[in-house]
Amino acid sequence: MERTLIIVKPDGVQRGLTGEIISRFERRGLKVVALKMLQVDRGLAEEHYAVHKGRPFYDGLIEYIVSAPVVVMALEGKNAVKAARQTIGATNPLEAAPGTIRGDYGMEIGRNLIHGSDSVENGETELALWFSAADYAPQERPGSEWIYE
Repeated sequence: MERTLIIVKPDGVQRGLTGEIISRFERRGLKVVALKMLQVDRGLAEEHYAVHKGRPFYDGLIEYIVSAPVVVMALEGKNAVKAARQTIGATNPLEAAPGTIRGDYGMEIGRNLIHGSDSVENGETELALWFSAADYAPQERPGSEWIYE
């Protein structure tokens, strides 16, 4: 089983899409094993987006992610990273397929609703930034045999 980080960004929270977004992942078969809402402090934002430091959009990205509360979650499942990325859709909502979160609800890259880890390795690193071991509530999901072989 893999784990991946998902962040419902300020636009998703402010637009009241948090429940819909969580629901899509759960209906897909991914399990929420950690979840919290918080106001992101600048230090955490800079650490999370350090890979983009020096790019023209970096400062705006930091200002945006600290502008309003976010919801962060850890999802678990077989091939969780790939399944979550497919559910999220392309970074540019106008290029995202209909039926994906960004394709259905987004209009611009700068307001694309959601962040999802792009690899297993990045997922592990990102999860460690946002959650401690005590934040996880692992659970057995009845009916998993109907999701996974």
